[in-house]
Amino acid sequence: MKNLKPIFIAQTAMIAALYVVLTFVANALGLANGAVQIRFSEALTILPFFTAAAIPGLTIGCLLSNILTGCALLDIIFGSLATLIGAVFTYLLRRSKWMAPFPPIVANTLIVPFVLLEAYGVQPLWFSFICVAAGEIICCGILGMMLLFTLNKYRTKIFGN
Repeated sequence: MKNLKPIFIAQTAMIAALYVVLTFVANALGLANGAVQIRFSEALTILPFFTAAAIPGLTIGCLLSNILTGCALLDIIFGSLATLIGAVFTYLLRRSKWMAPFPPIVANTLIVPFVLLEAYGVQPLWFSFICVAAGEIICCGILGMMLLFTLNKYRTKIFGN
């Protein structure tokens, strides 16, 4: 633990907090949970492109959001796992900004529909795949890329690299 730099810890905490706040905004609008999810916080899943601190930040943020918005245990566990997988692969593919939104889109599209079926009884499964993919494309692919291009202009000031 003593090897963790304060900037890494601060970035992790800020990203987790932003994820929770943005999820609460979406939840207040009825968009954060259910078959059709437009979590504005998912736009933050491009942040591993800039910093490794986003990996634990997004995972902790998703975990807290799922707990605080009253999600089922399966959703808390596997939804957070999908976010972790997406964040790790975004970080690994960070050489190409165009690849940044794909790992979270794919991870959530492959995992969340099964969670919706098992935890909430959402059927049919194929419909969940379409809805989750559409929500992820909107949040990660469109909003996330808008965020990436905006942050990329200030990357050295914000992330120090």
